[in-house]
Amino acid sequence: MTAHEQQCRTSLSSRWEKHLRRHCETAGKTATMVVKGRVKRVVGLTIEAVGIHAPIGARCQIYMGDSVVESEVVGFAGSSTYLMPAGDSRGLMPNARIIPGEASYDAKVGDGLLGRVVDASGNPLDGRGRIDYSCRQPLLGTSINPLERWPIDTPLDVGVRAINAILSVGRGQRIGLFAGSGVGKSVLLGMMTKYTNADVVVVGLIGERGREVKEFVENILGEDGRQKAVVVASPADNPPLLRMHGAWLATAVAEYYRDQGKHVLLLMDSLTRFAQAQREIALAIGEPPATKGYPPSAFARLPQLVERAGNGEQGGGSITAFYTVLAEGDDQNDPVVDSARAILDGHIVLSRELAESGHYPAIDIEASVSRVMSDIVSDQHKQAAQRFRQLYSTYHKNQDLISVGAYKPGSDPRVDEAILYYPKLVQFLHQDRNQAEGFEQSYQELLAITEPESINENDAEAVIE
Repeated sequence: MTAHEQQCRTSLSSRWEKHLRRHCETAGKTATMVVKGRVKRVVGLTIEAVGIHAPIGARCQIYMGDSVVESEVVGFAGSSTYLMPAGDSRGLMPNARIIPGEASYDAKVGDGLLGRVVDASGNPLDGRGRIDYSCRQPLLGTSINPLERWPIDTPLDVGVRAINAILSVGRGQRIGLFAGSGVGKSVLLGMMTKYTNADVVVVGLIGERGREVKEFVENILGEDGRQKAVVVASPADNPPLLRMHGAWLATAVAEYYRDQGKHVLLLMDSLTRFAQAQREIALAIGEPPATKGYPPSAFARLPQLVERAGNGEQGGGSITAFYTVLAEGDDQNDPVVDSARAILDGHIVLSRELAESGHYPAIDIEASVSRVMSDIVSDQHKQAAQRFRQLYSTYHKNQDLISVGAYKPGSDPRVDEAILYYPKLVQFLHQDRNQAEGFEQSYQELLAITEPESINENDAEAVIE
C-alpha cells in the first residue's frame, strides 16, 4: 500500500469515528430535530407541503427568498401536510423551504394594551410605538371547571334603557345581537362601549369593513373611552386564519384582565365572520359542507370561542360578552344565527322594519330575550317588564285592524288598554345615541309607564280614535 493510500484511509477512518461519536452523543434526541420540508403545491388558500412533521395548530415559516410567510398546520393526508397562510402569500414558488416553528400560536398580553389598537397578531396599528407585553398565554385559552364559575347574580348597567329595563343583562352573561346589515348593530355596540359600567372594554372587529375601525376608535370610543379599551382589528381583507386569530386574541386579552379580578366587557363584531373564516379554511382542506355551505367544524368552533367568556372562579373577575350575529337576508333561521341562539345566554334582535321607520335602537322586544333576567332583578321589576311585553305584543297583534280603522273601541278591553299605553311604550324604547340611561333610572321609568295611574282614562276615547 502506498503512502498516499495509507494517508487517505487514515483520514477516512478519522472522519468516520467523528461521525460515529456525534451520532452517539445525539442518540435519543432525534425526536426533537427540526425536519425541513418544501412546498408541493398551492390550491386556493391551501398550501400543501411534504417533508415536515408538525401537529395541528403548529406554526411554520415558509421562506421565499428574503421574505418569510407565517402559516399554520390545519390538516394532513398521507405524507402531505396542509398549511394555511397567516399573511400575504404572493410570490410563493414551488419547492419553497418550510421550517416548523413553535408548537402553536400564543397571545401576547399585558397592561400595556390599554388604550391601544392592535392587529390579529398583536402588532400595533395606531402608530403609538411598541407595546410592552408582560406575559404570554394560550391563544385558544384554558377551560374553567363549570362548577367553579361564579354564578350570574348581579345586574350590569349598559346605558341603554330598553336593555336595562326589559332585557336586563347580568355581569358575566353572553348575549347575541342578531340583525341584518345596516340596522344599527355597530351603533348599539358603540353606545354600550361608552356607557357600560366595566373596568376594561375589549373590542374585537372581526371581518368587517376596514374603514369602520378608524370610525369606531375615533367617533364611538373617543379619547376618554379609549383609555380603558383595547381594540383588536382583523378586517375583511385579512386571510381567514388571521380573522379567527383576531377573535381568539380579543378573548385572550379579556381573559387576562378577568384573571386579575377585573370586570371586562367584550364586544365582538361579528361572530358570523368568525364562522365564515372557519368555513373557508375547512372547505379549502376538503371538509364537506353540511348546512347551507357550512361544514361541521364551523359550528364546533363557535362554542369553543363563546364558552371562554363569562364569570371566572368564585370571587374573581368576569367577562360580559356581546356578539353581533349577521342574519343574512334577515333570516332568523340562518344556521349561524340558530347555532348562536342555542349557545348564548340570550339574544337581542334588531328589526329592519323598526330601523326603516326611524326607531332607534331598533330592538324587537317581542323576539328578544335575556335568559338570566329572572335571576338578577326583583319580582316587581319582572312583573313590570312582563306587563310591558303584554301591552306591546297585544297592540302589534291587532295593529292591522287598528291602522285601517276596523277595530271598534270597547270590543276587547285588553286591546283598548294596549292602544292607550302604546305611545308611551314606543317613547320609552326610543333613545338617542348620545344619551345614557342608568339601570335604576330605566327601572323607575318602566314602573312609571306600566302603572294604571299613568294613563288618564278621561282621554281614552280620544286616544283610541
